[in-house]
Amino acid sequence: MAVMLTLTRKKRWTMFKKISLITNSDSEKVAETLQSLIDFLKEKDIEIELDECSANVLQQSDLPVATDEQIGASSDLAIAVGGDGTMLKAAHLVCTHDIPLLGINRGRLGFLADIAADSVKQHMEEILQGKYVEDPRFLLYSEVFRDDVSAQVKHAFNDVIVQKWNVARLIELETYVDGIFVHRQRSDGMIVASPTGSTAYALSGGGPILYPSLDAMVLVHICPHSLTNRPIVINGNSKVDIIMSSSEKNHARVTCDGDITMELEAGDRVHVEKKNKYIRLIHPVSHDHFTILRAKLRWG
Repeated sequence: MAVMLTLTRKKRWTMFKKISLITNSDSEKVAETLQSLIDFLKEKDIEIELDECSANVLQQSDLPVATDEQIGASSDLAIAVGGDGTMLKAAHLVCTHDIPLLGINRGRLGFLADIAADSVKQHMEEILQGKYVEDPRFLLYSEVFRDDVSAQVKHAFNDVIVQKWNVARLIELETYVDGIFVHRQRSDGMIVASPTGSTAYALSGGGPILYPSLDAMVLVHICPHSLTNRPIVINGNSKVDIIMSSSEKNHARVTCDGDITMELEAGDRVHVEKKNKYIRLIHPVSHDHFTILRAKLRWG
């Protein structure tokens, strides 16, 4: 048994032969953490590549630099250094490469980037030895139809949001789930969130916290005019359609993970469903989702 354990650990040690480092921050503390991580990985003879932002932060680094299209394509692991915004960026960059994603927190809340900067070496030692837990999270697929013609295709890790903008006026929406009419509402918009995104904007809008492994999505109204409107949790395989009923142009837009993707017009249909790709988050073996919730939300 001891021999088998040794072989397993040796095999896992060699799993991460090349690691991609990703950030979207130019802060000094991010640069310090990146450099410390690079020094550690070099000691382990692990090949390293940087995304363009990491290279700019480090300035004098002699490591290879990959574009957004290339980053992670030939790597065994991606590490995001920053906050949850950095994790979102990294998830978008590596989702097609089917490699694990690890987060080192240098931001604020850190629901996704859960390794503290002062414990990087300790946790990295364990992870490189295969001591970690894998946490698959699904993404959302979003497509906008105008006059029944596809006008845009995007994906999101947290949420797809239809919301008003540019005016202090409510917009009108019709919502369908699996082709069945749910309601017509006047509000500031609608959030369609994955379990991962349930602790983001959806939580601020009064939505429930979904356990990350749930096969579910949540619909959260943004400041609905009717006080009887409440968040709705639906099956993760459901197909959601949100149709713009407002007649005014340029009063609404759709965003994916906070990025504005398109301005909406009357009759536009925003379709959201589960994407056929997963993000393979990894955490230290001590990872506990409820501990993170207590710490980040300051529960007793």
